[in-house]
Amino acid sequence: MPLHVPPAPAPALRSVLTALGSPTAVREARTPSLRAAQGPATPELPLPVHVLDRITPEGLSATRLAGWRFLIRCGDRAVAAAETRLTPDGWAFSHFFEGPYIASTERALRQAESSAQPYQARLLSVPGLYMLTLWLHGDIASDGATGHPAETDLLVPLAPAPPGIPAHLPHRVAELLPVLTLRVPPGPGPLLGSPA
Repeated sequence: MPLHVPPAPAPALRSVLTALGSPTAVREARTPSLRAAQGPATPELPLPVHVLDRITPEGLSATRLAGWRFLIRCGDRAVAAAETRLTPDGWAFSHFFEGPYIASTERALRQAESSAQPYQARLLSVPGLYMLTLWLHGDIASDGATGHPAETDLLVPLAPAPPGIPAHLPHRVAELLPVLTLRVPPGPGPLLGSPA
């Protein structure tokens, strides 16, 4: 299989398993599909979530690891996702959520599995454009927590994508970053803000 999913840190997985086993955490989650799910809920496909904090006019980028996301599967489909974040005490469960990015992530992963070239799967968030992409990183031996988008890596915008950027159409980083640079208004400091 050409698609590689890096292993999540063990404490991140444990925190999600603990949250899934907690009736209070599941009941208080704003995810009707997870609360209504029949049968066991299983965290799968851990993906490191990187945030694109800055794009320079030259198209260079700086990213940082913001967390790990697990798709939560019940039966034959993903019904929600669980997000973890790094705290001073280590990896901790953050929240459950659902919405269009769940199905869109699954679709993009299926598309990537048919690629002839091996890639490592990651997520790349562009908060300044409210955009999430599947980042197909060429360094499959990487730990998933480090690195920056290489010019030859692929970015697959997930639905809903910003206007004018088609969802599920892979773009080389070298082609998409200049387009994103034009969409973000110039100003002092970082060109892209961090997530709220």
